[in-house]
Amino acid sequence: RRHKLYREELNLTSPAAPLPLRPEASWLQFHLGISRDGLYPRSSPTVNRLLRDMQDFTTISADYSQDEKALLGACDCSQIVKPSGVHLKLVLRFQDFGKAMFKPMRQKREEETPEDFFYFVDFQRHNAEIAAFHLDRILDFRRVPPTVGRLINVTKEILEVTKNEILQSVFFVSPASNVCFFAKCPYMCKTEYAVCGNPHLLEGSLSAFLPSLNLAPRLSIPNPWIRSYSFDGKEEWEVNPLYCNTVREIYPYSNGNRLLNIVDMAIFDFLIGNMDRHHYEMFTKFGDDGFLLHLDNARGFGRHSHDETSILAPLSQCCIIKRTTLLRLQLLAEPDYRLSDVMRESLLQDRLAPVLTEPHLLALDRRLQLILKAVRKCIDTYGEVKVVANDTTQPEAPASDRMKLTT
Repeated sequence: RRHKLYREELNLTSPAAPLPLRPEASWLQFHLGISRDGLYPRSSPTVNRLLRDMQDFTTISADYSQDEKALLGACDCSQIVKPSGVHLKLVLRFQDFGKAMFKPMRQKREEETPEDFFYFVDFQRHNAEIAAFHLDRILDFRRVPPTVGRLINVTKEILEVTKNEILQSVFFVSPASNVCFFAKCPYMCKTEYAVCGNPHLLEGSLSAFLPSLNLAPRLSIPNPWIRSYSFDGKEEWEVNPLYCNTVREIYPYSNGNRLLNIVDMAIFDFLIGNMDRHHYEMFTKFGDDGFLLHLDNARGFGRHSHDETSILAPLSQCCIIKRTTLLRLQLLAEPDYRLSDVMRESLLQDRLAPVLTEPHLLALDRRLQLILKAVRKCIDTYGEVKVVANDTTQPEAPASDRMKLTT
């Protein structure tokens, strides 16, 4: 009722009717292009078009994500260390029926995570989501959904299009005349945790949605190198250097590519400084050797001045790595293809550039050298044949392994 009166008072017209679903819609073509090799092919024109559409298309609805909705219902707050209000995210739907996860700016680029913060109480950063997508593409993993930066008008593109009364109720105007909103949950979600426009415009990241679980089921699996989410606890891998021997005896890490994919994920997380990889997801269609999705990267790029080498435990304890991954890392260590230079150039394509500060870019080069040093140590100990897994001669995936989605 308040929303209706608000619109009548401002003489707002209803948003334009959504366009009919087009088979050539970029988000649909992105879904159809998912294969066992990755979320999208190399040099995919569809992904570039999807990034442009997420930047330009009109939003027709906004809502809380499923995580926030769950918190509004039965919430076992003892299992949650920090309030959800500090990592608010929304689902935005566009005029072509595409959807994206919006994460607003919570921290300025030049700010580092305080060294006394535990990884599970860190902010989520919109620019980390954007940078993680670019890095993932540079590494040729292609396991992060397309992500782009955008300035959102929180009044016109969220408040005026949402039908969620709870979301409507958490908007307010700050003493500085900026339009703000916050998460609604049973505890500690107050105006102190709000995000604010300036006065209406707010930076954020938009990550393309994956196909629905009905069309493309996914499994969420605990990471064998999960961290202890308590202030003083330790997991076995943190105290047992031979932990990988135990993992190798457990299905599905006892054979196939799963353990190699875990190492890929650890390398990616080490480069961005993400300590919060407690689970990973996989498409069930591609079986045990399918790729791991690198989702939720917003806790990366928090501290450029610190290299958390414990993230590399899967590599240093198991001493295995894919040949293709190693070759790509070695190339990005060459002066002509330096990782920081490639990232800097790639991130300039985003409208929120500069996405990362220079210290964060230079930290990538430093961390890359630490990865290569860990690989060399493994090779010196066990020999190249045992450490470097040859994955360069894999046969092309059959057409039947491509996603079969219908509208």
